[in-house]
Amino acid sequence: MGGYPEGLAALADRLFPGAVVVRAERLLPDAAGADEEKALGYGEPLKVVVRERDGRTHALVFRTQAANEYGHDRRADRVEGAILAFDVFPEIPGHVRALDVGLVGGDGRLVSLRGAGEPYLVTDWAEGALYAEDLRRVAREGVARPLDLARCEALAAWLAALHARKLDDPVAWRRALRDLLGHGEGIFGIVDGYPEDVPAAPPARLRAIEERCLAWRWRLRGRTGRLARTHGDFHPFNVVFAPDAPGSGAEGATRFTPLDASRGGRGDPADDLTAMAVNYVFFTAEHRGAWARGLGPLWRAFWARWLGATGDREALEVAPPFLAWRALVVSSPRFYPRLGAPARDLLLRLAERALDAGRLDLDLPDALLREAA
Repeated sequence: MGGYPEGLAALADRLFPGAVVVRAERLLPDAAGADEEKALGYGEPLKVVVRERDGRTHALVFRTQAANEYGHDRRADRVEGAILAFDVFPEIPGHVRALDVGLVGGDGRLVSLRGAGEPYLVTDWAEGALYAEDLRRVAREGVARPLDLARCEALAAWLAALHARKLDDPVAWRRALRDLLGHGEGIFGIVDGYPEDVPAAPPARLRAIEERCLAWRWRLRGRTGRLARTHGDFHPFNVVFAPDAPGSGAEGATRFTPLDASRGGRGDPADDLTAMAVNYVFFTAEHRGAWARGLGPLWRAFWARWLGATGDREALEVAPPFLAWRALVVSSPRFYPRLGAPARDLLLRLAERALDAGRLDLDLPDALLREAA
């Protein structure tokens, strides 16, 4: 049994009480041989023969999945693939039975998920208030306080430190760009979530944005050196600022906890930057008077702090498709059903202008707001 999961014996006993493993042998990706032999498969299967107490034998296939660049590079992908197979196999007439599904433990045990339902995740509780509450107040009052600017710069500084970790992984870079377009939470999925009759977002407009972004994927595909550690969903509803503590001073007032890191934690820094920055425009969209002294200064301070810390001006050159994705999210009636048509139009024009210009001009929101005045 050398090289095979130690839990095979327990698996045999769980499926057929009292059964023992007779032998286990690796299966090649393809048995054709010669020139037609398949060189790559998605699985690493074993043929396992077990014998019950009464002498009956059963031949099983024990499958694990190989990490590769075809959407299986993350452990979560491989878990998804196994559970999906377990759920789908019984629906196909005549298909081989799926007997069990689970995870291989660090100690070689096989942890069954056969009787499990939906997944769950448990985290700590972060005490404090969502950053979105700050932005709502600035939108109402029309003025950014010194603390608002300090918090904005703290967010940018945290991102700069996170993004300083560069990664050499071309597969992950291409995956990040592919997910930007094709993932269910990416541009295609968000667009598909729009109803057909959304004011200021007819299907033809959404299609045109999609097509521009697809061209951008090919513009960015070779820039693998930009891959960095990212949060993946860094927006005001995923940041909790800690409550003020007596004697904590300014540093305590800017202390925050990020929530819900997503999309594998690898991508372009522009993803995180636009995910946060688009919200300064979003909270302005229906409070236009809040831009000049409120949300506009936060937009500029956020970008200035990050660019000053990293010197990465190239981020502005690659930002447009990421900005388009985030603009499509905050414009969607599925997420913000009360957003008015003029506000949605402003956000989509922000994306369209950046895509067409070939880079993000940080003065673009000012220009759009002047046009709308």
